[in-house]
Amino acid sequence: MNDLLVIGGGPGGYVAAIRARQLGMKVALVEKDKLGGTCLNRGCIPTKTYYRHAEIMRSLQRLDEFCIQLDAEPARLDMAGTRARKDAVVEQMAGGVADLLQAHGVEVIRGEAVVEEPGRVRVGEESIRAERLLIATGSESIRPAALPGAALPGVLTCEELLERSAIPGRLLIIGGGVIGMEFACIFQAFGSQVTVLESLPRALAFLDQEIARRMSVLFKRQGIEIKTGAKVESINTQDDHLLITASDKKGNVQYEADLVLLAVGRSPVTAGLNLEKLGVETEQGFIKVNQDYESSVGGIYAIGDVIGPPMLAHVASEEGRVAVERMAGMDSRLNYEAIPHCIFTFPEIAAVGLTQEEAAPRGIDCKIGKFQFAANGKAVAMGESEGLIKVICSPDDTVLGVHIIGPHASDLILEASLLVNLGMKVEEALHMVHPHPTLGETLYEALLDVQGRAIHLKPPRK
Repeated sequence: MNDLLVIGGGPGGYVAAIRARQLGMKVALVEKDKLGGTCLNRGCIPTKTYYRHAEIMRSLQRLDEFCIQLDAEPARLDMAGTRARKDAVVEQMAGGVADLLQAHGVEVIRGEAVVEEPGRVRVGEESIRAERLLIATGSESIRPAALPGAALPGVLTCEELLERSAIPGRLLIIGGGVIGMEFACIFQAFGSQVTVLESLPRALAFLDQEIARRMSVLFKRQGIEIKTGAKVESINTQDDHLLITASDKKGNVQYEADLVLLAVGRSPVTAGLNLEKLGVETEQGFIKVNQDYESSVGGIYAIGDVIGPPMLAHVASEEGRVAVERMAGMDSRLNYEAIPHCIFTFPEIAAVGLTQEEAAPRGIDCKIGKFQFAANGKAVAMGESEGLIKVICSPDDTVLGVHIIGPHASDLILEASLLVNLGMKVEEALHMVHPHPTLGETLYEALLDVQGRAIHLKPPRK
């Protein structure tokens, strides 16, 4: 009999399984598809591979700026080769997960799990028993059944778009959230004409509003057309392309596209698990859990996307670690107020903690410090000086949030996450010397600006 049976081998499930083995538990993991889950196979890793290709294409388009001359014709992207490289990266990483599980002594069982009762799961004809069950089945892209034409050929989820071997001439994206805007930037760099339809007043509307407004300008400058306040009414075929009808405050507008990407959210994967029959409580399909990540049915736990937002791979991994450590009697916790998130657009976006808009309803009269990448020597030398860093602090200078647009924002957010997670004050953070020339100096200057003493900013006019 196992101490723990994990259902799902994504970043939540496999991390939980390995940590449980480190704590001395006997562990089995059931996976019906590929180890690594959506993140490794159809999400984070393949999209970042495409992002790197897009990044190189953008650099090649700027050779004149860096005084580099090539005699050959302008660079063209081989999409079939790009997809093949993406597949090779995914295969390498998936193999690494399998090796890790084997090395740690986790038994991997292939097949689809059905929870027959607490402590017993059926996989095919095999019945497996465990003291505890941990559901980490993740989420999947939504294909809205109520949208006429959503099932037409050429109307794709992000997973399906990643399997295409041709670059669409015209790509229309429904949804201006993280997935939509990342794909918009990637395919614009690949050479597609990109249009984004977003029902909210702004793309990436959940961001700090100053950051979201700045990014809207930068997207437009890249040639990405964003239509906000637009509700998609239908998708139809017309000759050899797709015709999309959307409505806004002015009436109906039609758009033509060769492919349509559905980026309208994700839903939990729970079908076939038998949870409803067992009485496991859910809310909008997501499994409800307590602070131990235990569901309403004793002995059945859940982590990751299947329990709801923020639906990030690194959150699933941390929830997996915390869940099994609490099973082992440890007082582990996850600080959801200090979860960083990164958006791989051009330029990158990253944030952790409170936005300026979130501070006000909490009664926080926040102090703000800012610094522009245009005043950072490393960014200017790189030719990547677009963007800013914004620090949100409480009246006593405790760092509550950091928001970044700029080169390597996804790396810069690590230091900011530490400040927010530890509840550090500005003066404490400033004790750390930031090497020069580095992009990290932008955070140092923004922290100084909270106190009105940034070195590389002109003083405000009196």
